[in-house]
Amino acid sequence: MIPQLFVESIDLGDGRNITIETGRLAKQADGSVVVRIGKTVILGTVVSSRKASPGIDFLPLTVDYREKFAAAGRFPGGFFKREARPSDNEVLTMRLVDRVLRPLFPDDYHAEVQVMIQLMSYDEDVMPDALAGLAASAALALSDIPFETLISEARVGRIDGKFIINPSRAQLALSDIDMMIGASMDSIAMVEGEMKEISEAEMLEAIKFAHEHIKNQIAAQLRLQAAFGKKQVRTYEGEREDETIYAKVKDASYDKIYAIASKGSSKQERTASFAEVKEEVKALFTEEELAANGDLVSKYFYKTNKEAVRNVTLDLGTRLDGRKTTEIRPIWSEVDYLPSVHGSALFTRGETQALATATLGTSREANQIDSPSEQGEEKFYLHYNFPPFSTGEARPLRGTSRREVGHGNLAQRALKNMIPADCPYTIRVVSEVLESNGSSSMATVCAGTLALMDAGIQMIRPVSGIAMGLITDGERFAVLSDILGDEDHLGDMDFKVTGTSIGITACQMDIKIDGLKYEIMEAALAQARDGRLHILGKLIETLAEPKADVKAYAPKIITRRIPNAFIGALIGPGGKVIQELQKTTGTTIVINEDPTTEEGVIEILGTDPAGIEAVLAKIKSITFKPQMNESYEVKVIKMLDFGAVVEYTAAPGNEVLLHVSELAWERTENVSDVVKMGDVFEVKYLGLDPKTRKEKVSRKALMPRPPREERKE
Repeated sequence: MIPQLFVESIDLGDGRNITIETGRLAKQADGSVVVRIGKTVILGTVVSSRKASPGIDFLPLTVDYREKFAAAGRFPGGFFKREARPSDNEVLTMRLVDRVLRPLFPDDYHAEVQVMIQLMSYDEDVMPDALAGLAASAALALSDIPFETLISEARVGRIDGKFIINPSRAQLALSDIDMMIGASMDSIAMVEGEMKEISEAEMLEAIKFAHEHIKNQIAAQLRLQAAFGKKQVRTYEGEREDETIYAKVKDASYDKIYAIASKGSSKQERTASFAEVKEEVKALFTEEELAANGDLVSKYFYKTNKEAVRNVTLDLGTRLDGRKTTEIRPIWSEVDYLPSVHGSALFTRGETQALATATLGTSREANQIDSPSEQGEEKFYLHYNFPPFSTGEARPLRGTSRREVGHGNLAQRALKNMIPADCPYTIRVVSEVLESNGSSSMATVCAGTLALMDAGIQMIRPVSGIAMGLITDGERFAVLSDILGDEDHLGDMDFKVTGTSIGITACQMDIKIDGLKYEIMEAALAQARDGRLHILGKLIETLAEPKADVKAYAPKIITRRIPNAFIGALIGPGGKVIQELQKTTGTTIVINEDPTTEEGVIEILGTDPAGIEAVLAKIKSITFKPQMNESYEVKVIKMLDFGAVVEYTAAPGNEVLLHVSELAWERTENVSDVVKMGDVFEVKYLGLDPKTRKEKVSRKALMPRPPREERKE
């Protein structure tokens, strides 16, 4: 017997409909849904353990998003022909969903939760990552897992001034906005995206547009929940609480923490002072009490610390390091820090430091993207590394983390649209975070800008970035510019925004409270603009404009286009010509075909100008085509009984036979009587000989024809 299917529909307002269905697939999961639009099918499931593991005092939430190659009728690449580690795009989608969901579980719910979202069928007109948040929330809506409020996510694009919800990849290529917004019915929870220098007001309009569509998606989840039958929320064992211990900890530490926080100090000094207060608090308890309730003492100390630090900012308008809410930490930077790289820059803001390098290459070095939902390549990409020593820690290195992928992607999106479309290079920027106390991703944007300009990349405009924070108690609020790491952990918002002197290029916002008003968001955007323009001014002080050319030891790249018919001649039999040319000139030559123009695009990369010129001369030689009745200088390179083989001096390697009959008007018995090896002279190009179908040139055609009586017969 086929189980009953429950279905709800969401009208996107342009003829497209999203359906959410449940009741047939993955019924042993705590909640499962199938989301469909067009030919795209996504399965979303959620399962949570019934009990928390002993000693766990946080929510062990895992969000996993995977795209099955079979969904697009394709085979996975690689030897094993099986989906393996997630791609960067899959990791980024996991992060988008995780950041919205995580704050919405009860604070005392510590049972393991696993949300799995799988692309099972793919439609090239649908970008599936925009549906992942909807699938996750709908699965939770049908479960008995405690969850505060339903959410959804939507992508916004804009073409010719008109907003589009969940655009296709083709539409996105024409859009000046690519933003993903996550929200509940009442408030925005997450924003991430890239823009082509839009204003703060335009960004808010895009967020509001998405929010209205998200409300419709949540309404559909509620209808599906009602039709399916809302489950009673499971009971669970929450955290232990003891008001007596809390009062004792707070009474003993609040004023001391408040005094330390209001003094203004460095991270190390502040951390040491807080640790001393904590030891004083622990000394108020016996060893037996700490053995039984030490976890509560630590928890209540953190809670008190958070309250005191936040109140310092709300009461006094000052922050942990003594700054005002709008004040940016001291900045210094320099370029050309590393002597052997193509471009480098060191950017330091307060206790955050990033060292960025830029490396230039050919299209052969492009980053290849091969996933079920996207194939292509990136000619500009950025990698971000966050080693443990940057925060004074010693911890295991376990490969690139999801956080590193996410932060690198944000910085890449911030910079990519400022790379000119006609830039011939493939560019890789790498940011090494050397110190971190506050946004290292925004330091990466600043260091990346300087490294690119140092490398001689003619950026359209330089880009800077800033991380904003928020502290509010419901009535009062303070927007913080250039937040510290502690302000990120203890605050209510982490809002990163990047841009040029003209507008915003990328953003990432996570909001940790419900009901954030648009007025506060507007104030944060305005304050962020002031901050990033201040930082931009500091970058320009270091390097006002891109260097005029790449460095002497960096490769120069020259591109040429040739008809497809000449590609074979340039490559040669078995690649012999191009390999020998690269060896003798010390260059790298890459040949790509442009299907739109039926031309070969030749990239010549090298550090020696003479080598590059030699390649250009060879290309000119191979593609040389003499014109009918035009004169050309030639050189004799071979003597034959019936003529001389001559080479066009303007195109070495291009040879043609000068027949004995075309040497002179007089009858020529011996070729050597008229020309010798190495002679240089002019010939006239006569096109193809109608008899031999070979090219024909003539020396005598450029000479005055003598009277018949003077000619030798």
